[in-house]
Amino acid sequence: MPANADEKRPGHSEALIGAGTVVAGDILFSGGLRIDGEVRGNVRSLDGQTGTLVIGEKGRVDGNIEVVRLIVNGLVTGRVDAKEFVRFQSKAQVNSDVEYAVAEIHSGAVIQGRLLQRPAAAEV
Repeated sequence: MPANADEKRPGHSEALIGAGTVVAGDILFSGGLRIDGEVRGNVRSLDGQTGTLVIGEKGRVDGNIEVVRLIVNGLVTGRVDAKEFVRFQSKAQVNSDVEYAVAEIHSGAVIQGRLLQRPAAAEV
């Protein structure tokens, strides 16, 4: 396997907020970010940038999330806006409204809020 093959995997993270770490404040990122600790603030991918946010099983975000792609297996409290897709894995707990284009919800995920699907883009 080539050395850069890991970079092409969906959900690949370029930055990590590890377990036991608490970040108080907003986060703006590009590329990939994985949260296994706690964020008390908003998390957003840079405008015009592809951004994937992964919230691990022990991860927690208390704030709004605005990203291109989102994979959740932890706790989210705050409005969620996933421009392309959101995947709620089996341990996900979401206490907010979620706006998305495509959603994948695994058995066991708990979502307490409204799911709001964006209209599909018009085909040319």
